[in-house]
Amino acid sequence: MDNQPLIPQLFTERLTLRGVTEADVKAYERNFIDYEVVRHLSAVIPWPYPEDGVRTFIRDQVLPVQGRDRWVWGLHLKDVDGLIGAIDLWRPGRPENRGFWLGRSFWGRGYMTEAVVRVTDFAFQDLGFDHLVFTNAVGNRRSHDIKARTGATLVGVAPAKFVDPAYNEHEIWRLTKAQWSKWRGLSGPGATGKTPQP
Repeated sequence: MDNQPLIPQLFTERLTLRGVTEADVKAYERNFIDYEVVRHLSAVIPWPYPEDGVRTFIRDQVLPVQGRDRWVWGLHLKDVDGLIGAIDLWRPGRPENRGFWLGRSFWGRGYMTEAVVRVTDFAFQDLGFDHLVFTNAVGNRRSHDIKARTGATLVGVAPAKFVDPAYNEHEIWRLTKAQWSKWRGLSGPGATGKTPQP
């Protein structure tokens, strides 16, 4: 697709966020196809995950819209080869505007919080969002805590279906541009850096 809009690389202290491509398939499969990762996600994700499902997803659902009304970044450690997770931003919301996953080997180190802060900066500063809506399974503490500590407001709970049928509700969060600016003013740029690089 010669006229496909480019998705910018974004940087944090420890991560490079690059637009997902078919070159990421093997690392994506290695870190994503894990029930402990996938079970927290919407039931629209098939499980067991189909053979060649990652390549099909990237080729058919990501690349045709990448950089238009959807932005899907792979998370890459600066000192390690290969994608370790992904963060997905889109509009319009359904109702949420963002999703993410991180390989289990990388949990508990703050990587996804770094990525979330940088992508939220990009959403408000570069893409012109005036608010963002997020959701997570009730009981998914890691995802809940990322939203809570990055300034979002919990606005409700509603029925929802997940890969793990033990989850049957999701939390709904809202973050306005004004809330984000206030949170950023209190927290400072932290480890994220403010300027996207080419």
